[in-house]
Amino acid sequence: MLTCRDLTVGYGETPILRDVDLTVDRGEIVGVIGKNGVGKTTLMKALVGLLDPSAGSIEYDGTDVTGWSADERARAGIGYIPQSRDVFPDLTVEQNLLVGEAINETSEELLYETVYDYFPILEERADQRAGSMSGGEQQMLAIARALVGSPDLLLLDEPSEGIQPSIVQQIQRDIPEISDDLGITVLFVEQNLGVIEAMSDRCYAIERGTIVDELGAGELTDDRLADFLAV
Repeated sequence: MLTCRDLTVGYGETPILRDVDLTVDRGEIVGVIGKNGVGKTTLMKALVGLLDPSAGSIEYDGTDVTGWSADERARAGIGYIPQSRDVFPDLTVEQNLLVGEAINETSEELLYETVYDYFPILEERADQRAGSMSGGEQQMLAIARALVGSPDLLLLDEPSEGIQPSIVQQIQRDIPEISDDLGITVLFVEQNLGVIEAMSDRCYAIERGTIVDELGAGELTDDRLADFLAV
């Protein structure tokens, strides 16, 4: 579903990612872990088309998309939930979800009822302004907005950051269920050990802009993961 080869990305002349090799098979949920500042968000932005790599390639569903714009990748079926969630604060919940229709114009089915099944609070608050919701509720809305357009690949940047524990637990339960039910492949970056263990089929570890290890399902333990997250 997704392959990066020798990916190098930075800001101006400063490289943040160097020679990153990464693969995600269809139907997998793959995590990327690492301390703050090692390049996790830069990786997400490069994959979704918000940053241009200076070297290497990105292949999505068998097609080289390295030169594609972010909107072209979205229309091809890549959904993205940024670290800051980026809901439209002055629009209602329902209006935010309507914006999500543009994610995948080729989809024959828009998943409004499905996202309400996973996140019933969004249906209850359909007329509420998104900016008045809690951080956790906004995260659910951001995920639902991406799902409405039926993406094939979902990219999540730190889905647990700044969210109350009860909603973190809900999200870590919902994402694997959504992946199974809808056949959506997931790549996410995270620092919360519980979320990584609960959601990942396997996990890449990144240090100083480079993938340094790949952990299989049997290695996703607190002690093993903490090696890459300890200060």
